Amino acid sequence: MKRHSLLWCPVLAAACLLGVTLSQTTIVPSVTNTTDSSNSSMTTVLPPACDTVNTSACAACTPGTRYSNETLNCSCCPASGLCVSPGDCLPCPRGHYQPLAAQELCLPCAQGFYTNSTGSPVCQSCPPGSYTNATGTAVCKGCAPGYYTSQQNATWCEPCPKETFCNTSSCVRCQGCPLGKESLEIASKECTPCRPGMHRSPKDSMCRICSVGYYQIKWGQERCEICPKEHYCPSPDVNPIKCPNDAFCPEGSTSPEYCMETFFRKSGGTCELAPITIALLVIAAGMALLCVILLILRRRKESDPELAVSRAPLLRKAHSLGRVYGVAWDAEPVYAGW
Repeated sequence: MKRHSLLWCPVLAAACLLGVTLSQTTIVPSVTNTTDSSNSSMTTVLPPACDTVNTSACAACTPGTRYSNETLNCSCCPASGLCVSPGDCLPCPRGHYQPLAAQELCLPCAQGFYTNSTGSPVCQSCPPGSYTNATGTAVCKGCAPGYYTSQQNATWCEPCPKETFCNTSSCVRCQGCPLGKESLEIASKECTPCRPGMHRSPKDSMCRICSVGYYQIKWGQERCEICPKEHYCPSPDVNPIKCPNDAFCPEGSTSPEYCMETFFRKSGGTCELAPITIALLVIAAGMALLCVILLILRRRKESDPELAVSRAPLLRKAHSLGRVYGVAWDAEPVYAGW
């Protein structure tokens, strides 16, 4: 008897090992159950082992999740979209959502929307300064420097217009260039300072050259300085130059002003006549006075009556009237010699 017991031990051990193996193997075939009701036959196909599932606890998968017939806890339920417990429903992955209950599929977020968590019933709008141009996105991209968007759920970013800039990412709006700087291109990441000889004031949209008589030797200035007195500024991008001793340089001068050489000379803040000029003026005045005196004397002689009487015989010459072809003439006829 004891010997028979020893012989059965290996058999029982093999049976136990086989039983464990069978319990870990999924049973593929389905069980068909046929019932008769009201003279009709209804066939229900049940998944394997569904008789062990408490299908009375089946409930619809909530929004943000989906059901799967690949699990017994969902496929054993009498209707689609039901699972035995909420934990049996599969949550929607990141970038996907499901607003309805008892759905089999999750939907990808549209362009301009995202969700960075699982089990989302809705997608969120990309905040201003970010965008996404793809579907099923888990995160939004920030606008690159030089670009911006002030709208929600944007699908692209706009380049910063001229005279503005953005030097960081995720810009909601572009900033205007500060005074003394400019931006002449779109999508600028920074503004360029005005170079020496130029400036940009609040009323200007770009850097401008300094006016005549002004100068500016620094970068990024909003105004130019007027050329000081006793200096002149030939170019707006150079330092004022000291005025020569024999020249005049009032405030705002672009070049020195000289007195007329030889005839004038500088005296303090004005020009005065040179000695040679004074001498020439005296001589010219004397000659003019002499001419006037001579003219007066001549006119007096011509108007003297005694002189006119004495000169009268010399001016007159008596002669008889002549005729030339019947026309009276006051001179003797001239013959050609025949």
